[in-house]
Amino acid sequence: MDKYKVIGVMSGSSLDGVDIAYCEFTHKKGNWSYRVPYSITYQYSDYWKEKLEHLPSATAYDLAKVDNEYGLFLGKILSVFIRDGHIKPDIIASHGHTIFHDPDHYFTCQIGKGSAIASLTQMPVISDFRSSDMAKGGQGAPLVPIGDKLLFGDYDFCLNLGGIANVSFDDDEGQRVAFDIVPCNMALNYLSSLLDMPYDNEGSEARKGKIDISLLEELNSIDYYWKTGAKSIGREWFEREIIPVLTRSKASLRDKMATFTEHIAQQIGKIMTKHYGQNFLITGGGAYNTYLVERITEAVIPEVVIPENMVIDYKEAIIFALLGALRYRNQTNVLKSVTGASSHSKAGTIWLPYFF
Repeated sequence: MDKYKVIGVMSGSSLDGVDIAYCEFTHKKGNWSYRVPYSITYQYSDYWKEKLEHLPSATAYDLAKVDNEYGLFLGKILSVFIRDGHIKPDIIASHGHTIFHDPDHYFTCQIGKGSAIASLTQMPVISDFRSSDMAKGGQGAPLVPIGDKLLFGDYDFCLNLGGIANVSFDDDEGQRVAFDIVPCNMALNYLSSLLDMPYDNEGSEARKGKIDISLLEELNSIDYYWKTGAKSIGREWFEREIIPVLTRSKASLRDKMATFTEHIAQQIGKIMTKHYGQNFLITGGGAYNTYLVERITEAVIPEVVIPENMVIDYKEAIIFALLGALRYRNQTNVLKSVTGASSHSKAGTIWLPYFF
């Protein structure tokens, strides 16, 4: 029996903050189990929200500068997390914050230098989990499916309602497959911002709107939704494919919100009807959007399972901690069946503090 104490660090596209989970993993006879004694979300300041939101259009100099600055920021909050939690982790696994993700051109960029984190925390750090897969022709995403399989294998489907909704499940041959389905909170938060709200609490504003059929049909006709196999999308795709459609529509903002919520539900329902399963786990911030969950429940056949808040909030941080533990063991942590790469990957760059 092997045990690992790992801190998982995740920052998503919705810019809510940095999710940090201290995880204790046990590996026994090929099976993994976990517990999370301590976790917290550090909300982004206005400075970091603005910096991260506009970084994709910044100069190369500013990108390199903020990469290091953000790494130092993570190092500082992780040092406080370790001190306040009275914990002694073995390693830190940091996803970083995605600035670019362009699988069509085989590159991705997550900022938050692992060397800076290791220097400030004096802990071994594993980061850069995506680039090795993309170098093999893979999408570099999604990365959580191996964690879905190893930690949440009791569920037939694992659906994450984050900035982008993605799903993972075992195919008929028992291989894990996964892909991005549709923009989720990324789109809903964008529309909410036009009403001067950071997000639509429980989908209350969308619930007031009416579905615009012409807008719904245009959204559902986008080419990406008809692609099969490994596929992923990022903010660049959202800005290129979705925002122009929403901007052209003459529907009211609340009608757009209602329509996009229905769009999300229909795209998820389309996937679920193609694959057999009895239940699926919903996590991510969208799990708190009761209107969205209602619409998804209407669109799918399997039983919808909403877990405890800790799992909803920290599942991705937990799984990145697991990816770190697997990398530490020199084992596969990115599956070619998920990303479409030429081979599995033992992904992640290991940064050691100076005394290690």
